[in-house]
Amino acid sequence: MKEQKKLIDLKKDEVINHYLLVNKIELRKTKTGKDFLSFEFSDATRSINANMWDGIGNLNNEIQQGQLVFVKGTMDEFQNNLQIKVSSVRSIKDEDKVSPSDFLPKSKRELKVMQKEFQDRIAKLSNKYLNALIVSIFNEDNFKKFSKAPAGKFWHHAYIGGLIEHTLEIIKICDLMCDIHSELNRDLLISGAMLHDFGKTIELNYESSFEYTNKGKLIGHIVLVAMLIENETKKIKDFPEELKTHLIHLVLSHQGKLEFASPVVPKTAEAIALYQADELSAKVNAYKNAINQEVKDNSNWTKFIHLANTDLTKTDITESSEDKPNTSLFD
Repeated sequence: MKEQKKLIDLKKDEVINHYLLVNKIELRKTKTGKDFLSFEFSDATRSINANMWDGIGNLNNEIQQGQLVFVKGTMDEFQNNLQIKVSSVRSIKDEDKVSPSDFLPKSKRELKVMQKEFQDRIAKLSNKYLNALIVSIFNEDNFKKFSKAPAGKFWHHAYIGGLIEHTLEIIKICDLMCDIHSELNRDLLISGAMLHDFGKTIELNYESSFEYTNKGKLIGHIVLVAMLIENETKKIKDFPEELKTHLIHLVLSHQGKLEFASPVVPKTAEAIALYQADELSAKVNAYKNAINQEVKDNSNWTKFIHLANTDLTKTDITESSEDKPNTSLFD
């Protein structure tokens, strides 16, 4: 594949001759009734809106969401936001020698380091029932899926390796809370942290783009994990019923509020700790990524971010250290 400039580095009026992933494609009409195609394209650095006004033919039937395509056009601007004005788009050919996986965003942290951190933390679980359950669920095949999966479609940790990165951050926060509040049941809380988003390995498809599966849409990751815990604990002799109930409660309540899709609200100290740890990890990552992608050249501010319900700005008070990911969260 030829080298191409990253989307995040492109400026207005630059020429587009790029391989890109199709996140969305929609046939729309102008105010005068003329058909045009509205796209959302992405590479490993960002996603961007695009419009094709002429020569669309039957492209809306030929090009599918999740497909890798070759796009020609120019970088344009609309309402102070960059977008691509598309002149042509085609499906990739064998001779292009490109793969959709090359265009998916990936964690900046080294995968093997994160995998070792996670396995080392499992080994520290002293409760024999919880240890057996976690080891069983994170078997070799499941751990591979867990290590690759994103934690979300677009808001936080929405990249390959994002789920294990997000989970490790929550484990670190929960461990700190247990150091501060000795009354918390550490093994229960850490097990809940490990399992809380495991259902996203089933909820999301992440081979060529990040999309929800049928099970993800019909059941959702929270209930999928609760069902998994219920089934897996049956395989462990004498697994305490009360322990299982509290672990499932952690999973069911980890999004904090009914309107945030939690079937129940947190009702234990461990549950509120997990909810707040999840919020902290998710929101900081989401804000950081939004600022990195959306801050304009001539301003320190992003556009209005609907999921944050505000616009965001950089913190440029003093010189910061180089932007390098931590080698380990557990040093």
